Amino acid sequence: MISNYPFPKFAVLLAAYNGAKFINQQISSILSQENIDLHIYVSIDESIDDTEICIQKLIDLDPRITLLPTGERYGGAAKNFYRLIRDVDLSSYDFISFSDQDDVWFPQKLSRAYAVLSQGNIDAYSSNVIAFWPDGHRSFVKKSYPQVKWDFLFEAAGPGCTYVISKPLILDFQQFIRGKWNEVQNIGLHDWFIYAFARANSYKWIIDETPGMLYRQHENNEVGVNKGIKAIQYRAHKIFSGWAFSQSLLIADLVGFKRGLSGHFHLESSRFSYFKLAFFSTQCRRRLRDRFFFVFSCLIMCAVAGKSK
Repeated sequence: MISNYPFPKFAVLLAAYNGAKFINQQISSILSQENIDLHIYVSIDESIDDTEICIQKLIDLDPRITLLPTGERYGGAAKNFYRLIRDVDLSSYDFISFSDQDDVWFPQKLSRAYAVLSQGNIDAYSSNVIAFWPDGHRSFVKKSYPQVKWDFLFEAAGPGCTYVISKPLILDFQQFIRGKWNEVQNIGLHDWFIYAFARANSYKWIIDETPGMLYRQHENNEVGVNKGIKAIQYRAHKIFSGWAFSQSLLIADLVGFKRGLSGHFHLESSRFSYFKLAFFSTQCRRRLRDRFFFVFSCLIMCAVAGKSK
């Protein structure tokens, strides 16, 4: 799996949109990665700021950056990342990594991931992060709770910007999305979907306790850290509107799990399904707090489904 080069080869896929304010700092931190060989591929969702000008200037300074053809409107980070995965030739790289446009990577982020992945038959990596805000506040964000049987159908493995994916897995996923392109566009979180695809297809994933980056938080974050009243309200809306469970259904269908969770029951949008799902919370979410919220969400959806009949 590993190349014969002195250092492992990484393709970093960066999705950008109106990112001129922070993208120079982000790319600088990527190009400063230690003990790896990398190339950055940038896809810009049609923007109204100077993002493209910033990238062109950086390309003039460093040949390790490639800008994909511009002018398309994707309407979200997930679709932009799907475009990168579909269009970039990844066959010559040992690993790929995803990047947002506004974070700051520690110099050992990718080499740390490579070291962990090299310890055994591990196909994918993600990690905890350190969130930071404009006022200088920082907070450790833990995602490395033990994986459970069906967590991948209900949550991601952490922020997608921490993901490092091995060549066999990413080429498998690339082939999959090329063949299911229209269906994939309905999945709103690429990091959740890739994690689900990997786990459903028996790829081994590790979530590292060591944070590898500063995860910038600001008003334009598409998802961000689940902290504060606004963040909780946002996620509550996603759940109680039915969006989160509908995404679970779509993902389960695409990765081949919709017909049943290991024979226990069918995952479907019905009162009985939501009610029974509540009893399997320990197998559906990794974090204890999230399990309680999951049960509550299932019961709410059960009541909503009952009223709709």
